[in-house]
Amino acid sequence: MPTLDDILEHIGEFDLFQKRAFFVLCLLSASFTPIYVGVVFLGFSPEHRCLSPGVAELSSRCGWSLEEELNYTVPEQGRHGESFSSQCRRYNVDWNTTGLSCTNPLENFTGYGNRSSIPLTTCQDGWVYSSSGSSIVTKFNLVCEDSWKLDLFQSCVNTGFFIGSLSIGYIADRFGRKLCLLITILVNSISGVLMAFAPSYMWMLIYRFIQGLVSKGGWLTGYVLITEFVGLSYRRTVGIVYQVAFSVGLLVLSAIAYMIPHWRWLQLTVTLPNFFFLLYYWCLPESPRWLIAQQRNDKAMKIINRIAKGNGKKVPPSLQSLNPEEEDGEKLSPSFLDLVRTPQIRKHTLILMYTWFTSSVLYQGLIMHMGIAGGNIYLDFFYSALVEFPAALILILTVDRIGRRYPWAAANLVAGAACLLTAFIPDNIYWLKITTACLGRMGITMCYEMVCLVNAELYPTFLRNLGVLVCSSMCDIGGIITPFIVYRLAEIWHELPLVVFAVVGLIDGGLVLLLPETKGKTLPETIEDAENMHRQRKCKKEVIYVHVSTTEVAPN
Repeated sequence: MPTLDDILEHIGEFDLFQKRAFFVLCLLSASFTPIYVGVVFLGFSPEHRCLSPGVAELSSRCGWSLEEELNYTVPEQGRHGESFSSQCRRYNVDWNTTGLSCTNPLENFTGYGNRSSIPLTTCQDGWVYSSSGSSIVTKFNLVCEDSWKLDLFQSCVNTGFFIGSLSIGYIADRFGRKLCLLITILVNSISGVLMAFAPSYMWMLIYRFIQGLVSKGGWLTGYVLITEFVGLSYRRTVGIVYQVAFSVGLLVLSAIAYMIPHWRWLQLTVTLPNFFFLLYYWCLPESPRWLIAQQRNDKAMKIINRIAKGNGKKVPPSLQSLNPEEEDGEKLSPSFLDLVRTPQIRKHTLILMYTWFTSSVLYQGLIMHMGIAGGNIYLDFFYSALVEFPAALILILTVDRIGRRYPWAAANLVAGAACLLTAFIPDNIYWLKITTACLGRMGITMCYEMVCLVNAELYPTFLRNLGVLVCSSMCDIGGIITPFIVYRLAEIWHELPLVVFAVVGLIDGGLVLLLPETKGKTLPETIEDAENMHRQRKCKKEVIYVHVSTTEVAPN
């Protein structure tokens, strides 16, 4: 009996119906961007200083300019380390005292010889921010002693990613791709709107965590759904372009954030369109592959006929019956011990876990560091997002010609070296600094794409899903700690996070060379096959395409 792939060869592997479904799901991919990296704009931290009661009235009476007001009333920078004194401390004096001089008001306070002897106190009355817009930082005063709460905000999202990927993957396998997708869209949309109206930091954290729980799982479900609609020869390209749609979302996000500099309105603007994705109930059918796996062949055949009709074709009578894609037989149950039981698979597992961790830390870290770099955040974000397109193109052109290992290692080395160079390029050569940083962004984007591909190629069939799930979970672990690396280390030295990224990336560039080359090799079926991959002979190129593409769409 024919398989679904046999039928798709006759009714269209990537024809009009699949193209329409692909387009609407790419919109979903682009909408994931504000949740994944939206902290750059939602959590923008502008220049700030303590609010000192009486200073505004004194400045108005004396006719001071802003520069004069800061010079007279704000502690000098560097007195207690960098800008901490001027941003997080104020003079412990009463600015409402009558008779204060307009030329040097601090001289009026007797008992103090000079400025350095005047005691300082915390910003008990709040802060004054230089930005005309607003962010969660300015709304909830996530600065100074509470600056760690911004780190927690982004870490909470990644914690939701970690937990949600496991649970959403189960729901998609148990109850179907379409139902899972619609549930995640609905929950994500509602929690996103609620976050825009969050009355406190704690409620905002809860709603963002809920978004994290469902958003990444929904994104992955959309990826699986579209790749299960198309034929074998199109799956890899469709999978890569689906991720390129995420890069398009980066460009759109930077433009929207520029036009809407107020965080509540920005959050609403990027969330409300998600409700339109509920129309997928009528636009998209269930995955026929999932239905076949559930032995619901009659319903799968109805959907196949719908695809054929959408493509202007008919299913031949000889292909009206379906055969499950996996033959019945002895089924091995995977266990976590299988990932470390044998030497080669153990090596693969440890290296892949580190590589997922590295990709997440460098990708998110470079974006977050750009947000505190002090340049034009909107243009910098836009330019750095543009380099993801050539990264995808280079990947498509090299993986089947050169192989996996050497482009992968080169991308890691480029990312690591670029981070190191960026850290030591003077700020006055800004064009070179941002160019080098963009080069690092391109390198780590290629690494992200590559690990998605290779991870599935190194494990035997019965262990493949578990291997991908366990290794990729380090991506979310990396995302949890990245905000603390960026924002806390930057307080010690602004470029220190880049040095850390460089070390992590360069180490990964060496480690991936220890993995076997998978170009032109059949996927391992057993543990013995996986253990002998470094000695495996090449097979026909076309067969590799079929196997690799099938693996890429396996649900987590």
